[in-house]
Amino acid sequence: GFVVGHAGLYQALAMFAVAYFIIGMTVLSVCAIATNGALDAGGAYYMISRALGPEFGGSIGIMFFLANVCGSALYVLGLVEAVVDSFGVPPGQEKGTGVHVLPQSYWYELLYGTVLLALCLLVCLVGASIYAKATFLIFLIVAVVLGTILVSFFATRPLKVPIHLPHLNGTETDNGFFTGFSLNTLRDNLGGGYGVDYTTGQMMSFSSVFAVMFNGCTGIMAGSNMSGDLKRPSYSIPRGTISAVLFTYLVYNLLAFLMCATCNRILLQKDYGFLRDISIFPPLVTVGIYAATLSAAMSNLIGASRILYALARDDLFGRALALAKKTSASGNPVMAVIISWLVVQVVLFSGKLNTIASVVTTFFLLVYATVNLACLALEWASAPNFRPTFRYFTWHTCLLGIAGCCVMMFLISPVSASASLGFLLLLLLALHYLSPSSTWGYISQALIFHQVRKYLLMLDVRKDHVKFWRPQMLLMVQNPRGSARLIDFVNDLKKSGLYVLGHVELQDLDMLPSDPLQPQQDSWLSLVDKLNVKAFVSLTLAPSVRHGVRQLLFTSGLGGMRPNTLVLGFYDDEAPQDGLARHPAFTSAREEVPLGFPPLRAPTTPKLLSAREYVGIVADALKMLRNVLLARQLESLDKAWELRRAASPPPTIHVWPVNLLRPDSARYADTCSLFLLQMACVLNMARAWRRARLRLFLCVEAGTMPHAQEEKLRQLLKDLRIQAQIQLVPWDAITRLHWQTCRGPPGGPAEEEEEEEGVVNFPTNTTQVSDEYVCAANKLVLEQSPAPAVRFLYLPRPPADTSLYPLYLHQLELLTRGLGPTVLVHGVSAVTSTQL
Repeated sequence: GFVVGHAGLYQALAMFAVAYFIIGMTVLSVCAIATNGALDAGGAYYMISRALGPEFGGSIGIMFFLANVCGSALYVLGLVEAVVDSFGVPPGQEKGTGVHVLPQSYWYELLYGTVLLALCLLVCLVGASIYAKATFLIFLIVAVVLGTILVSFFATRPLKVPIHLPHLNGTETDNGFFTGFSLNTLRDNLGGGYGVDYTTGQMMSFSSVFAVMFNGCTGIMAGSNMSGDLKRPSYSIPRGTISAVLFTYLVYNLLAFLMCATCNRILLQKDYGFLRDISIFPPLVTVGIYAATLSAAMSNLIGASRILYALARDDLFGRALALAKKTSASGNPVMAVIISWLVVQVVLFSGKLNTIASVVTTFFLLVYATVNLACLALEWASAPNFRPTFRYFTWHTCLLGIAGCCVMMFLISPVSASASLGFLLLLLLALHYLSPSSTWGYISQALIFHQVRKYLLMLDVRKDHVKFWRPQMLLMVQNPRGSARLIDFVNDLKKSGLYVLGHVELQDLDMLPSDPLQPQQDSWLSLVDKLNVKAFVSLTLAPSVRHGVRQLLFTSGLGGMRPNTLVLGFYDDEAPQDGLARHPAFTSAREEVPLGFPPLRAPTTPKLLSAREYVGIVADALKMLRNVLLARQLESLDKAWELRRAASPPPTIHVWPVNLLRPDSARYADTCSLFLLQMACVLNMARAWRRARLRLFLCVEAGTMPHAQEEKLRQLLKDLRIQAQIQLVPWDAITRLHWQTCRGPPGGPAEEEEEEEGVVNFPTNTTQVSDEYVCAANKLVLEQSPAPAVRFLYLPRPPADTSLYPLYLHQLELLTRGLGPTVLVHGVSAVTSTQL
């Protein structure tokens, strides 16, 4: 009557259609989730938490608990209004007559609500079985009452109904009319006629009336809330919920039409208990109203207690809800019932039904939207194990349900909707950072997998362009204990590209009972988390390190995301240092080092690979068209100290784009030099290295127009948009050492033959460079001050003759000896672009 009286028939039918559209979409989602596996206590909370994870589940669980608590209070207040309307002393009179004996005031009505709530508490404390029997009895009573009401619309003759309304300090009497079926009455009630709600004194509107009406439709979750007490929840919930929704929708529409055709607007707006006045047996209507509201109050109270119990049992809020875990001998969560009862009692202080209606409706709409979101996520994830036996839903119905809930939330009360979403966001953040990890499975992982697979298929290597090149690193790590700072440094070099930590285990699977790499996987993933690097982990078994690196270069990555750059630590005789033991992530008081990595190799213990095999790995990578980086003494790089030094002077990055082991070919614009420049620039672009300054060293000889070379290099840097300071370095004395030991003058037959080969210093240059020259070049690099944070040097290509591999490695060791953190770089692919 309240809805039809204020909104009229057309708008009332529209409200029912909108409400039941939202409810219908949600019911389809509930049925799908309920039939996709075993359900436990908690209803919608259980569904959402197991589908969307603990953060969403816990936050929505709290919201749903509050929705049920406020809903229970709302129904208790509605029952109090009905009781006072039937038995209360009329306004303006000190004493009532006949059955009108209950005094009316805020505190008296609070007392009546407390007594009625205590009755609900007693039923819920006994247990779910007595509640089920009570609700079945109430259902029979309501069904009989509904039958008498429908008969009354046809059997009752037209009559005038006096209405006594409170007015100032007295009462005001108005007359409503039951006209029987009348076309004029129907015509008058078709349109809206919003007036003042006589219980609160507030002007009604579409949103406020919809908020009150929607609370009569929220019982769809009553069955799912009892999922822990049902014998076959996946069977009972779909059938019971869909039947209830269809039945109530038909009844509401039928009653709306009958009321509009038989009762004038005054009667509908100013006497919410008019059905008693027109009934053929008025006491039965009173009993039906009491029974329906009492049932709804109990349903919300027991639903709230089950949600609270499920939240407590899942330990999402720790000790805060520990008390709610306690149950009776029969398994009834009595402490959760008592806590829910106390919260409902607090809400009763709000006093009036329509005051909290919008808050309750907002909470329920938010929960329904999340149920639809859970089903939508499960459907979009396309996981093979999402096979609900209820198939009458699609992602379209889920999306429509979400949209309907969100739109109606803000139409009803923008303030309540915004506050509810803000509260939900706070709970999400709190649970994300404070709640323990769960074993329920995270839908986010399934969705991410689904999307990543889709986009990986779209990532076409044939469409690669140098403009969009980025480094994709494969860093080979023997033992992370000695490589913590190197792992962090390469993380700065990757520039949003792929980063893979590779490790080769020297074992033969034929001789082992199971894969030895599986137990190590968790330790490597924990290492990645603690070092806070964005890297994948790839482990392999191989008979030798060289074979293992080949395997990883061939197989690491997927589709268009494959490593294009191999990073190796330097091969020298320095004793490895345990970097993890000194790393801040592992040295805090709370953290121990639980990682299952073996202790570092002792200095006297032989290495797992020879010098020849090490250089062979570099040669293999270059044959496979992978760029190569060799990192020496990166474990001595204290990045935090280097980058927090006084602002003047800022830390520097020294770049030597010339092949120092090939003084007869001092080119700085070949592919390798440009790649070296690119890597130095990429490091400078990393957030932690932005304060650093690039210093580029140009080696010049007398009589070669150094300023012209400098200007040419400066123009190149300008074209490449690289900001760097250029420093000219005379190296006549260094090159003189080379020519003294070289077979022939510059430009002789040996040089021409190598130039025809088209590859710098390959195959014979290694034997032409003396140790004295290499030590002089090392001294030249070392003398450039101030000392940089890191140096980038040109890495020559290994010789074709494998017997020269040890000599090649010896020359690299001499060149980089004592330089501190140094990266030797050899690039094989074009990585710079001057185009837009």
